[in-house]
Amino acid sequence: MPVSRVCAADVIGYVKTVKGSAHIERSGQSLGAVVGSEIYSGDRIVTGPDSFVGITLHDNTLLSEGANSTLELGNFAFDTTTYEGSLDATIKRGSLAVVDGKIAKTHPNAVRYSTPTTTLGVRGTEFIIEVGGDGEDAR
Repeated sequence: MPVSRVCAADVIGYVKTVKGSAHIERSGQSLGAVVGSEIYSGDRIVTGPDSFVGITLHDNTLLSEGANSTLELGNFAFDTTTYEGSLDATIKRGSLAVVDGKIAKTHPNAVRYSTPTTTLGVRGTEFIIEVGGDGEDAR
């Protein structure tokens, strides 16, 4: 049975900073998050206690995931020429600080952040999302 491989064109960003314990869940595998780790659409990034991860996406969106958090990066597409694209991310539990990149600045309706109870539309700014309690099942 052939093994499917993700090519470099599918990379949507990179881990820029890590403190403490964090891992990336991808295709049923758990990979340690380290500076320089590639991030793909569909990845789930999980942080432990007293930990955080900083991620930069290709449109220069900056994501800072706090301790005991689970972030799912659903859909990300970005055209470096037109700045068109889309971003759909879900913070299942914990906290996420966001500094929007080029997609939100040029096409704000194409960016969406969700929590277990709310969906946020973005209008090109900086903000923090906190999901209280245990959030959704963090599997």
